[in-house]
Formats: sequence, C-alpha cells, structure tokens
Amino acid sequence: MAQQANHALPAGHMLEEYTITRQLSLGGFSIVYLATDGEGNRVAIKEYLPNSLALRGDGEIKPQITADHQSAFRYGMKCFFEEGRALARLSHPNVIRVLNFFRANDTVYMVMEYERGRTLQEFIQTHRGEVTERFIRGVFTRLLNGLREVHSHKLLHLDIKPSNVYLRADNTPVLIDFGAARQTLSADQPMLKPMYTPGFASPEHYGARKDLGPWSDIYSVGASMYACIAGSAPQAANERYTKDTLVPAMMRWEGEYSDRLLEIIDWCLNLNHFYRPQSVFALQKALVETVTPPTPKEGPNWLNRFVDKYKKANR
Repeated sequence: MAQQANHALPAGHMLEEYTITRQLSLGGFSIVYLATDGEGNRVAIKEYLPNSLALRGDGEIKPQITADHQSAFRYGMKCFFEEGRALARLSHPNVIRVLNFFRANDTVYMVMEYERGRTLQEFIQTHRGEVTERFIRGVFTRLLNGLREVHSHKLLHLDIKPSNVYLRADNTPVLIDFGAARQTLSADQPMLKPMYTPGFASPEHYGARKDLGPWSDIYSVGASMYACIAGSAPQAANERYTKDTLVPAMMRWEGEYSDRLLEIIDWCLNLNHFYRPQSVFALQKALVETVTPPTPKEGPNWLNRFVDKYKKANR
C-alpha cells in the first residue's frame, strides 16, 4: 500500500466518553486529537493509524486494511495497546501521563494529559544560537529523570528528539510521543517498518534490534543537546559510518560552552554504543560531576581518531 495521508475523525465525534475537538498532529504512524472528557477536561488522544498499512477516507470512521496488511496492522495494534498499558503504569512529572487506552473503530486509542507549552524544537528555532548552557543542563537533567523512570519499566523511547520534548511554561521538560517505543518482542513476529528520525536515531536503529538498549536513547539525548547549540540535527548515524563529517562539539564550540558539557555531548554521540554512557544514571552523574568518559583499551577512542582525521584533512 502506498503512503497516503489518512483523514482525521471529525470534530464532535465521540470516542467512549471523549469528544474530539480538533486534530493536533498527523504522522505516518498515528493521529493525535485534542478532546474533552466527560467532565470537560482537555485531553490528547492518540489514534493508531499507520498510513503504510491502513487507509481511512473522508467521512469514514473505520480504517480499511487490505488482507496483505492485516497481520502487520494487528501486530502493530497489539504493540500500541501494550505500550499504552505499560505507559499507564508510569507516573512521573517529566513523562507524559497516559490516562486511558481502549479499542474502538477497529483500532486502538491512547488518552493522555493535555500539556500546554511548546516543544524544545520550537524553543530552539526561536532562540537559534542563543541557547545557554544553563538552559541545556537544566532541561536535560530533568528530562533524564523521566527517561530513567521509562527505562526502569523495561521500556525504550527510541524517538527522542527536540520535537518530542515538550516544555511547560516554566521550561519543565516532558517526554512525549512514545510511538516508536517497543518492549522486547519475539523475533518470529511480523515486523513493522522501523520508526526513527535521521540525525537523532542511534546507529543501532539502523541495524539489528538486539543491539538497541538504554544507550540508544542516550545517543538521541546527545544529538538533541547538539541540536540545541547547532540549531539543527547532527549528521545521520548511518551516513557517519560511511563518511563521518560531524564536527565534534569539543571542536565546534570550544570556548563557547564548558569543556565538560561538550565532552558529554561527544560521549553520547559515540558511534560505538559500548563507549557511550551505558545508563541514564551515568549520564546524569556526568552532567553534574566531573567524570571522564571511558577510553577503549585497544587504542585511542572514537573522538580522538576523528579529531586527528579532521585536522589532517584541513591542513
């Protein structure tokens, strides 16, 4: 089935006790609506509707899924439902709160708290070149509190990027959109198309699923911190394997930010996941203390090799 844009449910449509107000966003995997519950409280409702597997035309309510895509659609729906079940057990100020999840219209819906504010991506675009170290440390230290809670429940986010970090009015960060999150799944199940964002996705996103781990989310955190300073995403990880042109933060912004912060960003962006922080706790500790990133025993680490190569190429 070719990629297409699915039509959203109309304003006023009832989903159990919720009334849809309007569409908030439309992506390749889902549609998010603003709605009100039975007491008039605003909520956000995420509808599982991958446009590569299902099609809903204008004026229709239920999606149309061809026989060839039924198995993948049902498997994705099961993952989405289990994701909602897992996230509903989380209660943390830096993670979006899932209030309810249910099946309807031959698909699945996830009801979340509606947060007011703006995304980190919007903040970066507004303050391009002016994002301070204090802001970066403050936002990401708190965001990592939420990510620790996610990892403690054996979940990965797998799509951390500035547009998936919401900032409340006081700049408290909230991790949103777990559309790519998956629990450990058996290898004999039909696989959905991988979901990731180039520039923020780790090298493991492009390879075998068995290599994904907390370090994969940590790469994305490092890429997001890099983007805060650069104003745009770093070079995609798969491209870096072919020809690495990403200028390390330590070289690009030397003297503009503390060496410690720039070292941490480069540490997170190591292509070899063994040489990144292996846990959110290790990264948090590095943000507030002086911790030396590990160096491989067999030779200079990736950053040193890149710096040497970069200097030779620019002589």
